[in-house]
Amino acid sequence: MLKLDSCCKTYRVGAFGGGELLAVHDVSFEVAPGEVVSLIGESGSGKSTIGKMILRLLRVSRGTIRFEGTDISALEGRQLKEYYANVQGVFQDPFSSYNPIFKADRVFTMLRHAYFSELSASKWNAKLESSLDAVSLNPGDVLGKYPHQLSGGQLQRLLIARALLLDIRLLVADEVISMLDASTRIDVLNLLGDLKGRGLGILFITHDLSLGNYISDRTMILRRGCVVEMGATPLVFGNPLHPYTKVLLASVPQLHTKWVGIGDSARRRPDDEIGEGAGALVEIEDGHFVRSTESTTLT
Repeated sequence: MLKLDSCCKTYRVGAFGGGELLAVHDVSFEVAPGEVVSLIGESGSGKSTIGKMILRLLRVSRGTIRFEGTDISALEGRQLKEYYANVQGVFQDPFSSYNPIFKADRVFTMLRHAYFSELSASKWNAKLESSLDAVSLNPGDVLGKYPHQLSGGQLQRLLIARALLLDIRLLVADEVISMLDASTRIDVLNLLGDLKGRGLGILFITHDLSLGNYISDRTMILRRGCVVEMGATPLVFGNPLHPYTKVLLASVPQLHTKWVGIGDSARRRPDDEIGEGAGALVEIEDGHFVRSTESTTLT
């Protein structure tokens, strides 16, 4: 359904844009209907840049992004509008998607004017209620309310409901639960799992390995704009091949263990074992690796 082929994104940086920053380099992957693909990496690895290129919020510098075989970079006007009827995104901070001076359901009104202007009021209300029901929201609890009157979880569900109104086929979920509390996170994750069961393709962008492991069919590990490992999620998490993936998995906090201070018995693991700049590690006597204060952790 969605195919990225050798995609690159370069930003102009420095005084008067005289320099270049390669944020994404030769990224290729596919997303099939009814499949959840997790894109995992630390902050600054290029995850959100990839999502924005898929949503046409950023232009691809090199390479192609195709949806159902059509290069999306060539879409304009009505064709681009049709593309957005099939592909939508939900982002990290739900509050940033709403204008605080308007009621939250204005996001539905704008969508109605753009895509459903021919529907009668009764048919529109029925379609809206069905969409809200799909994300476990009671219309009476959320419609007619201002953003500050709703929780982050409710606002995020409203954005997903907005996407579902279009009967979309692909959802780019960019850190959609990172600002939600633990109890709400599992509800949104289960909602995405339910949508997957209905045939929706999902690109799940996250910095949290445990969340990616929980929901995805396939996983990609991104480092410095490059995909360093890709495969079925059980294989990537159960038998990682790339040293950087091993470093990330070793850095995940464990519920059954407590933090261990670095004592005299600890020895530093050479940086060249994991690649330049991946972060210094130390090895404790039992073979577990923890990051030193000099390393860069996932944030």
